[in-house]
Amino acid sequence: MEQDHSLLLDEEACALLGVPQRSEVVFQWLTNLKHLLPATTRVKANQVRLVNQLQGVLTGSPGPPTRCLLAHCLALLYRLGDPLSAGQSVDMCNAIIRSKDDAPSSLPTRLAAIACLGSLYEQLGRTLLHSFKDSLVNLLKAFRNAESQGRYEILLAVERALRGLGSGPSPCHREIYKVARASLTDRSLGVRWAAAMCLLELQREAVFLWSSELHNMATLCCRAFQGSTYQVRVGVARLLGTLLAAALQPRQPIAAVQPGGRGRTLEEVMDVLTAGFLRGGASFLRASGDMLKGTSSVGKDVRMGVAQACVVMVSTMGSSWLEGSLPGLLGLLAPLAHQPRAAHSPASSACTRACLSYILRSVLGPLLGEKALANAARHVCLAVHTHTAALGETTGSPEGVQGHIMLECYLLELARVLRSLASTAAPLITDPSLLDTVASVLLHPAASARLAAAWCLRSVAMAMPSQRCVLLDRCAERLAALKSSPEAVSGYSAAVAALLAGAQHCALGLPHSKAKLVLGVAEDLLRSANQNSRLSLQRTQAGWLLLSSLCTLGAAVLEHHLDRVLLLVRCVFPPSVREQDMELHRGDCFTWQVTLEGRAGALCVLRSLLLHCRELLTDDIISRLLTPLACAVALCSSLTRSYGPPLRPWAVLYRLRLYQVLALLPPHTYQGNRDDTDDTTYFLSPLPSQLHSSSVGGGNLENDPFSLCDGGEDSPAPLPPAVALTAAAVQLFGELFPQVITAHRLQILEQFSRSLSQLKGQKQQTVQTHVCAALCSLLKVLGLSLGPEELRAPALALLVGALENSSPLLRCAAAEGLARLVQAVNDPGFTHTLSVAWRDAVARSGHALAVGALYRYVGGVQSPQHLTSCLGVLNTLAQDTSSPELQTWCVYGVCVLLDVPSGGGVCVSVCEPSVGLLVQLLLSSPPSPPGLPHALGRLLHALTSALGPELQSARPAVSVLRASCVLACWMLQTSPDPLVQSQLVSCLQNLYLFCPAHIHLERLVPLLCVGVCCSYVCVRGSVLSCVRQLAQRGALQVAQHAVGLVKELHRRDHSHCLALPCLSCVSILSPELTLKEVGLEGALFLLLDQEQEEVIRRDVQETLVHLLVSGVQRGRLLHWIKLCKDVLSASSGPSPWLPSYSGAVEPEEEGGDDWAVFRAVPQGAGPFSALGWRTRGFATRCVGRLLELSQNAGPAHFNITLAQELRQVQTEDFLVLHLGELVRMSFMAATDSSDAVRLSGLQALLLIIRAFSSSPEPEFPGHSLLEQYQANVGAALRPAFSVDAPPDVTAKACQVCSAWLSSGVVSDLRDLRRVHQLLVSSLAKLQGGRDRPSPLYNEAAVTMETLAVLQAWAEVYIVAVQRQGDAPGPEDPTNEDSGSVSVGADLLELVQSDLPTLSRLWLAALQDHSALSLPQEDAAQLPAAGGVFFTAETKQQARSHYTSCWAPILHASALWLQSTGQLPSHPTYSSLVGNMCVHLCVCVCVCVCVCVGVSVAFLCSPHSEDQIENITSCLWALQALLSVGWPRAKVGNDQVLSVELVSVLHRVMVTREGAELQPAVLQLVQQIVRAAQEHVREKRYSAEVDDGACEKENLPEFGEGRDTGGLVPGRSLVLAALELCLHVLLRKIPRLSPALTGTPAAGRPRPLFIDLSVSVSVSVSLSLCLSIYGHLSLSMSLPAVDQGAVDQVGVLRVLTVFLVSAGPEVVLVQPVLGSCLRRYTRALHSKDPLVSASCGSVVVHQGAERRRPQTPGELQGVLEALRAMEALVSASDPTNRPQLMAVFLPILISFLMDENALGSAPSASRALHESALKDLMRLGPQSPSVFRSLMSSSPQLKARLQAAIQGNQESLNAKASAAANRTSKTSPSITLKTNFL
Repeated sequence: MEQDHSLLLDEEACALLGVPQRSEVVFQWLTNLKHLLPATTRVKANQVRLVNQLQGVLTGSPGPPTRCLLAHCLALLYRLGDPLSAGQSVDMCNAIIRSKDDAPSSLPTRLAAIACLGSLYEQLGRTLLHSFKDSLVNLLKAFRNAESQGRYEILLAVERALRGLGSGPSPCHREIYKVARASLTDRSLGVRWAAAMCLLELQREAVFLWSSELHNMATLCCRAFQGSTYQVRVGVARLLGTLLAAALQPRQPIAAVQPGGRGRTLEEVMDVLTAGFLRGGASFLRASGDMLKGTSSVGKDVRMGVAQACVVMVSTMGSSWLEGSLPGLLGLLAPLAHQPRAAHSPASSACTRACLSYILRSVLGPLLGEKALANAARHVCLAVHTHTAALGETTGSPEGVQGHIMLECYLLELARVLRSLASTAAPLITDPSLLDTVASVLLHPAASARLAAAWCLRSVAMAMPSQRCVLLDRCAERLAALKSSPEAVSGYSAAVAALLAGAQHCALGLPHSKAKLVLGVAEDLLRSANQNSRLSLQRTQAGWLLLSSLCTLGAAVLEHHLDRVLLLVRCVFPPSVREQDMELHRGDCFTWQVTLEGRAGALCVLRSLLLHCRELLTDDIISRLLTPLACAVALCSSLTRSYGPPLRPWAVLYRLRLYQVLALLPPHTYQGNRDDTDDTTYFLSPLPSQLHSSSVGGGNLENDPFSLCDGGEDSPAPLPPAVALTAAAVQLFGELFPQVITAHRLQILEQFSRSLSQLKGQKQQTVQTHVCAALCSLLKVLGLSLGPEELRAPALALLVGALENSSPLLRCAAAEGLARLVQAVNDPGFTHTLSVAWRDAVARSGHALAVGALYRYVGGVQSPQHLTSCLGVLNTLAQDTSSPELQTWCVYGVCVLLDVPSGGGVCVSVCEPSVGLLVQLLLSSPPSPPGLPHALGRLLHALTSALGPELQSARPAVSVLRASCVLACWMLQTSPDPLVQSQLVSCLQNLYLFCPAHIHLERLVPLLCVGVCCSYVCVRGSVLSCVRQLAQRGALQVAQHAVGLVKELHRRDHSHCLALPCLSCVSILSPELTLKEVGLEGALFLLLDQEQEEVIRRDVQETLVHLLVSGVQRGRLLHWIKLCKDVLSASSGPSPWLPSYSGAVEPEEEGGDDWAVFRAVPQGAGPFSALGWRTRGFATRCVGRLLELSQNAGPAHFNITLAQELRQVQTEDFLVLHLGELVRMSFMAATDSSDAVRLSGLQALLLIIRAFSSSPEPEFPGHSLLEQYQANVGAALRPAFSVDAPPDVTAKACQVCSAWLSSGVVSDLRDLRRVHQLLVSSLAKLQGGRDRPSPLYNEAAVTMETLAVLQAWAEVYIVAVQRQGDAPGPEDPTNEDSGSVSVGADLLELVQSDLPTLSRLWLAALQDHSALSLPQEDAAQLPAAGGVFFTAETKQQARSHYTSCWAPILHASALWLQSTGQLPSHPTYSSLVGNMCVHLCVCVCVCVCVCVGVSVAFLCSPHSEDQIENITSCLWALQALLSVGWPRAKVGNDQVLSVELVSVLHRVMVTREGAELQPAVLQLVQQIVRAAQEHVREKRYSAEVDDGACEKENLPEFGEGRDTGGLVPGRSLVLAALELCLHVLLRKIPRLSPALTGTPAAGRPRPLFIDLSVSVSVSVSLSLCLSIYGHLSLSMSLPAVDQGAVDQVGVLRVLTVFLVSAGPEVVLVQPVLGSCLRRYTRALHSKDPLVSASCGSVVVHQGAERRRPQTPGELQGVLEALRAMEALVSASDPTNRPQLMAVFLPILISFLMDENALGSAPSASRALHESALKDLMRLGPQSPSVFRSLMSSSPQLKARLQAAIQGNQESLNAKASAAANRTSKTSPSITLKTNFL
């Protein structure tokens, strides 16, 4: 998009260029001119020169893309400039068209003149009306002798002229009609499409087209459908559908003046469509002759076109018309299927079925809203009832035989509607008439109708899972009651199988008891199959079908029934191959039909086992199945020879099942059975004669009833068995061929060659296609090794022969196979033998593709020397204009070649010739036929992908390539083909990905906005993928450019859609309408509601998420809140996207509203109405995303006071200001009719509660901001606890309930009770335990709901206890006032009544969790019947549920144990569980061990890194347990358990980070140490009171270390706790570690003391460590320390900190006390005066710091002690007085406080400070030497004394100044006025 901003072309520079370069420059200039003309004001000043330059380009033989841009720019120039001189250009164009120069070189100029003429009339309109008649005569005269390109351009020129002139040229309409009518059946398909576009524009004004000429036009359109491509069929169908809609509802202002302009009835219009569908475009005599012969000349193209025309007609009429006319429309569609002509062959039946299904799907899909769609489903159900009731009247007639096709279409469409409605269809499903009507079809005589009814019942269960068990029981009962009816056995068994197989796609599942029921029914059917020959086939098929569906439930269900299923499978086959041979001589044809049906069913069961239960089939089981499989293989080659064609359908089905099973088995399972695999030569040989027939039909359920077990969301359409057998054989061939010996491999390849030589024509081509596909499958499996050399020649002959075939598909397969063969051979000599003489264009095209494939597989970066030669050959062939097909294949060869990974300069040099070829072909190739444009688009995409990041390089060569690629993109824009447009968007996406600086978003985004809702899936997918990438990089810029498009649309002309020509008439979303009203985001929401493709839906959702994130970051919060609110509050009516075509529409208005051809466009009043539940659910998730994004944006989003203050000074919006809207949106979603939306709404409500629970209400202090919405919360939660609510909804609602009750928002007991009652009702469901009736859902779903209820109660109980301050846990900010405490009391009172039941259920859940947490090797310890809340079948699913909720349950159980002080006894616990589990005799030890075991197991788990909340819950639970006497005594008594707990906690401390985690761990360690201390104290007390112990002089020592003080690592609690404390200290103070700081060991004590003294008061963790240190000193002995190795003063300080931190119970222990006294004694007698002086100061300093007087009594005691000590110092000997003074002075200094602490200290502490300061000022001068020595040795004491003196002086100065101020104020404050002048 690099542009030159000059309007004029540099003609001098162009003259110096060659022809190819000049064409590129001209096209680039025209591209820039197109964008510059609307934006410049210099148009009139340069108009004359621009016209001359454009006319010069016109006469210069421009190519197709150049002439398109030339015509647009010339017309735009006249429209924006002076239009009066446009007549000269019109005359010039007419002169060129009239020219008689027939030379090929003059053709481009003539075509350019035609295009310019059409654009001039389109842009200037009635300004040139006077000259239109002459121009039209000139064009029509040229049309008679023009070639296909000329006819194509003339018709498009006339179409554009009609669009611009409106009703002006009405006298010429008949002449135009005659020419266009004849062109509808032109040989050139491009001319047909252009004629359809011309007539489509003509019908806007020419009323006779849809009045008097309607039948003629319908016949012509049907003839135009014959042999047409998709694009042509789309255009003709739009024409026919629009004409029929106009005839049905004519435009009254125009039709009033026409004599036959009255509207036609729906019956008349449908008669026209029916005649075209049945007879096509044939005359009456020919159609009658075909009818008499029993054949039909109507092809599938005609019928597909008629179906598309019907969709266009209904879409044009609008949704309102459809709602009123739907019953009549459904009745009129029936004759399309009832006529014998519509289904005279399997292929014709398949086509009819596909067309009818397409009509119903397209009409009932996007056209109607949810309510209207439900009403439409009722009408479809009524139509089914009508057909079923009329079945008896038409039995035996042709209508009765063919009626099942329409019935099948109705049922499948009803199933699709129900799936799309999901749970919103509950009112429709609960209506008994619907289920009765569908169930009645299960008895229909046609198998396809019965299977369709079974699929419809499966869709009912998918939409409403609660109906699955009801329908399953009903069908099983009817199957048992009607066992004597073949139709009932077949129909009801199919229904049971479909319902059972659908359970795998439902999260709520199916009860496992139903599996046992189905297995019993299947066994009964198989046992009774031989009792009645009339029912043998049906019962056999039904039994195996039920078993196959049973296998889809998965290994968890089938492992309990596997033996029974395998026994049934083995019983079907003979015990050995010998007995299999003996069986061939017995029985008749019918017996073998039943036998083959049974064995095929058994093989299908094996296939289902391999697909869904692979882990159950061990090697031992597979080895036991090899004998039945060997018998199955041996039977393949004997059946058809013995019994002939009557047995062929069953033989084909049997062989298909066998191939499918063998393909799923690993090859090593039958490697040892060479005799069985030798029959591989027969696997493909009999297929050619069976598969050539063209009447095999299409996909249908009747082809394979077992496909009911494999279908996903869409109804399955299995191919006929013969076609499916081919695909299975091809797949199996690649797996089996490597297992065959070499001799047999050669025989197989030679047999392929012989088979091909014996066939001719189409049959040979079909077989050759199969053989090439098999070889490709084989070579893909083999990889780089084909085998012996003798295999190369036959394989090469097969592939080279196919390479020259006329079938494009066969040539592609042969080229792929040949390349893989060369790769497998890996012989350069073999590669050179491939050079052959290329004879014709077909052979050259195949070899051209092979060249690219060969280099792709055997070339690459390793052989760049061959790359240039390969490209040279392909580029030379691609320039052969005599064969467009050869050009196309050569371009595709280049694409395949460029797929080889390469890079750097090699890639650039390789791409240069390819880019030149691309531009040259784009400038010269016409848009029709579309084969070459498709290839060129693919080549451009391959080039941009190959260049990749090289495109952003600044090298000159790369710049040229980049400019050429961008230019090629604009050339592709002119193609009307949707595939080309899709490739164009992909290329632009690549360019923006690799070189974004060279792609302008202001041009790219409008192009994408126009195509964002194109009806072509390929274009729409590419556009949405590109938009997603753009939004990911710059979402804000994308939204801004999209809004700018709306403003430009008002200023631009109607040709703005030229950016994507295929969208100019196929757009389902008007950019001007939707972007103007709701912006790009709203348009994407509308598209999301209508889109059916899952990949595109995902792209749309990701794009919206990117836009949301960017919008919130850029301050567009209000916009997104309003957008989500509009989506959620949309009314349930028809959803309008565009104005309806009904009524009078002006031509100018209608011209810009071209829209989707086959996608219905509903009507309505606004852009957001009747949006589907998927869209509403996504909008609700967007609300949750808004909350998550706002949490990271600052506190103002959740504080209304702060938000209001900031809003006054800035324009940013805040979430809290729209809290009401958020609650309202979540309420609407939580009460929606869709369960999925309800889940999203409850999740959003949960996020709102968590985010705003702590937001205060400023107008009502003490209340929360959410309190005013408690009615909304209660109303949103109430429906989730109804009886029919699904378990997942109830589980989510329980989570919301617990969050609401725990949030503290509600303070009134009555308000709390409203939500509490919901939890009480859910708890009542759990009283029955596991055995309570749960017939609707899987036991895992019941487990999920049960655990969710228990988790909710646990969370509420935890919060209630914590608010009273009785439980360990985080500090609750709501505890600051008494109101929160009362709320906690009220909440605890509510929980208290249910606490006995809850405690027992909590303990049972913990026991289940502990059982499920066992490792795999201990899985045998699990109870056979399961646990309390889970069954054995659901243990795998239940694990995830227990994992998500066990932590709060554990915490709540521990709190309950703490509150009671004891654990339940045996009878109480036994009565608790009741019927929920077996009798468990548990004791107190078991209960504690469960809680402790669960906690320790989780804390030791390596997978708990991201579960900090669960870890914290475990720690709090253990703290609560250790606060109870018995568990604490158990832990203290068990030394091993204590050490293990501390070790686990040490690991948690090392591997986890968290502000709450470390204090909790240290508190728990402290409790463990205290428990051990209590145990030691108890033992000591017992020893003291023991008989005779008091008489002993010395009592024995207890605790660790005993008398020696020795501690054993790994067994010592003291060492374990010390290691943990040391880890905390090193983490908080890393410089304590010499390994980290590099300091010597002698330097440890001093920094240790300094850091401890500083951090003890600021770190909770360190204070806890000190406390633990103290408790650990019970038995610690202090060894002697080398005086010279450490700093003695530092040792004294550390020892002092230890003694002060420990309590009396630690300090008074004799070993500790004696060691400390000895240390202090040695320090006092030290010869070093510094050590002796520091001894007392350290002790006194630490003691004073730890204890200051708080009361007057304590102050008096301290002062008296100081007076006594001063008296002792004065009375001492003068020689000892300095030492005592060195002790006394630090004591006085320690009582001094700094200025900050002094202001907030108690009065007693301040008085002590003042007294100590006075004493120091008095005693200091008395002992100056001691004072100076103390100050110099202790800088800390000096600093404290100086600060105290300075503070005291400042205080005195302040008092003096205050006194002076009071003195100055004593003068009179009022001055009398003495001057009165």
